[in-house]
Amino acid sequence: MLQDIIGSQTALFADGVQTVLRGHENRNRRVVLLKGNLVQNSRSEARGISARVNRNGTFGFASIAEYSPDAAAQVIRAATENAAFLARHSGRDLPLPPSPGRGVVPLNARIADTEQKAIIELCQTVDRYVEAHCPEITSRTVVYTEDSQDRIVYASDAFSGHLVTPRCYVYVMLSAESKAGVPVELFKAFGGFGSFADHFADPEKMYPEIDKLYQRLMDKREGVYAEAGYKTVILGGMMGGMLAHEAVGHTVEADLVLGGSVAGPSLNKRVASDLVTMVDFAHTYDGKPAPLPVYLDDEGTRAEDAELIRDGILTGYMNDRESAQRFGVAPKGNARAWTFSDEPLIRMRNTCILPGRSTVEEMIASVDDGYYLIDSGNGQADLTGEFMFGVTCGYEIKHGKLGRALLDTTVTGVAFDMLRTVDMVSDEVQWSSSGFCGKKQPMAVGMGGPHMRCKITIGGR
Repeated sequence: MLQDIIGSQTALFADGVQTVLRGHENRNRRVVLLKGNLVQNSRSEARGISARVNRNGTFGFASIAEYSPDAAAQVIRAATENAAFLARHSGRDLPLPPSPGRGVVPLNARIADTEQKAIIELCQTVDRYVEAHCPEITSRTVVYTEDSQDRIVYASDAFSGHLVTPRCYVYVMLSAESKAGVPVELFKAFGGFGSFADHFADPEKMYPEIDKLYQRLMDKREGVYAEAGYKTVILGGMMGGMLAHEAVGHTVEADLVLGGSVAGPSLNKRVASDLVTMVDFAHTYDGKPAPLPVYLDDEGTRAEDAELIRDGILTGYMNDRESAQRFGVAPKGNARAWTFSDEPLIRMRNTCILPGRSTVEEMIASVDDGYYLIDSGNGQADLTGEFMFGVTCGYEIKHGKLGRALLDTTVTGVAFDMLRTVDMVSDEVQWSSSGFCGKKQPMAVGMGGPHMRCKITIGGR
C-alpha cells in the first residue's frame, strides 16, 4: 500500500529539481528480565513520509507522521517551498549533483512479526540456563531488542527501491564480585540482521557462548589491574572494529572532513602501516552478506563499497551526493536517515579493516610482555583522531602465553599514529552489528576487524 501511495505522487516531481520521496517505518521491541523478573516489555512503531528537494544547490526538507496520498503530496509541496525560501537567503546558485544512475533496487528482505509472548518465553529460557549454569554470579540480565527499518525511496533522478533492515538481538549480562571486592561484569550479544526466527528458533545454540562468557567472568573475578604505560598489545577483532568506526571512520566522513577533521590534509598520504587496508562495505563481504547490508541509500544512490585506506595510504572518504560532487568522486550510498523525520547524513555501513596473514596464536606467541585486549564496552573519539576506549575483557601476555585476566581499564591514543605501529594482522575478521552510531541521530551499523598487534597507551588502576 505504501509503495502505491508514494509512487502515485511522483507526478508532482518538478523538472530540473532533485526530489526524493521516502516512506519510512521503524519498529522496536524490547523485553528485559532482571534475575528472572520481567521489568520491561514494550513494542512500538513509528512511521511517516518525508520529502527532500534540491533546487540550485539548496535543500528543502519536510516530513509528516502520516501514510496517505495527501500526506505525500503535502511534504513534496512543503519541501519545495522550504528549498525556495532557503535559496532566497543563501545566495547559492549551484548545479545539481550529477545523477548516480537510474533504476529500481529490488526488495532485499522482509520483516516477520513475532508475538511478544514468544520473545518473553525465549528470554525466560535463556535466563533459566544462566541461573542453572552460572552459580558464582551476583546478578544476571537478559535483554531482547529489535529495531527494524522499512523504507520505500522514490528519487526523481536516481535509483528507487524498497529496502528492509530487520535486526534483533539477545544480550546476556553477567555480574560477579572480584576477590578484592570490586564488581565485575561482562556481556555477550547474540543475533544480527534478520528476524526472531532467523536467530532464536533454537536457544541451545547460545549455550556454549554463554558458558564461555561465564568462564571469562570468573577469570576477571581473579583479575589484576594493567600496568599503565605505552605497551605492545594485541587488539581483538571487536576492539579493532571499534577503532575502525570511532577513531578512523568518523574522521573520513566527508561532512566531518569539511568540518576540519584530521583526514582532510591526509588524503593520499600514509596514515597507517602497509598492513592496514580499510573499507566501508555496502552489502557484501567475502562473497557473503555483510552484517547489516545496505543496497540503496536515502538519496537514491545504489550502494557500493567505499575504500578508505589501501596499504596504509588514505585513499578516500565516505560521501553523500553533494560532497561527492565537491570532491570530484562518485557517491557510494552513504547518506542514511534513521526515522522518517530525519534528513539523511553521511553514515557508515559495515566498516572493517581487512585481514592479514598471521594467526592469532602466532601473534600471542610473538609478545614477550604485553596485553591481549578482547572487548570494549564503550568508546569515544574526536576529529583529531584522538580516542579513548574502555576495555572490559582482556588478559596479560607473558613470554608468549596468556596470563591473568584484566580488570576494567582504558586505552588511548591518536588513531593514525597507532595504526602506523601495526606490524601483525590476523587472517580472520570478527564482526559486530549490535551497536548504534550516535552522530546527531542513531544509526544501526556493522563494524569489524582482524586482530592487530600494535603499540598503545593503556591505563592502570
